[in-house]
Amino acid sequence: MSSATTFYDFEPVDKKGATYPLVDLKGKVVLVVNTASKCGFTPQFKGLETLYQSLKSKHGDDFLILGFPCNQFGGQDPGSNDQIQEFCQLNYGVTFPVLGKTEVNGGNASPLWTWLKESQPGLLGLKRIKWNFEKFLISADGKVVGRWASTTKPESLEATIVKEIEKAQREGTLASVAKTKAESTTTEGGQTEETA
Repeated sequence: MSSATTFYDFEPVDKKGATYPLVDLKGKVVLVVNTASKCGFTPQFKGLETLYQSLKSKHGDDFLILGFPCNQFGGQDPGSNDQIQEFCQLNYGVTFPVLGKTEVNGGNASPLWTWLKESQPGLLGLKRIKWNFEKFLISADGKVVGRWASTTKPESLEATIVKEIEKAQREGTLASVAKTKAESTTTEGGQTEETA
């Protein structure tokens, strides 16, 4: 999918194998993470859930985390999609979406992950994902605006994410702002309201 220009051009699969159209997330700031259930970084699920709940309480539906289980690094996510979901919920109380297992490197890499890596190369311009729990921040208009290594704790990203949400608010690209504007400019008769 070389013609893709934004995050919203992709349709990865969910835990049941159905398409998960990212266009439905337009106007949200999204943190994308490749996850694994049996990794030294697996406890980051707790940090991700804490981050998700904190930002949700302050910014409602304007922020989302998407987990993408991957078994490419030391075979650390060998379970089925159902087993992975159960593990995340039982052990870490995960409430953000964890989609279907995916490949992030190599010839069978998901087109989304190929686009993420090309949009925001890592240190020294390396494009490949080095390990589980790499993180990409997507702006409300669907561009990659940040990338962090596995060692970066999710909680440490809160201030950066808040800045991105506030920026989208100012620019009017945040879904909640765009929706409010559309509702306030149209009356029941379809006429534009005048403000005093």
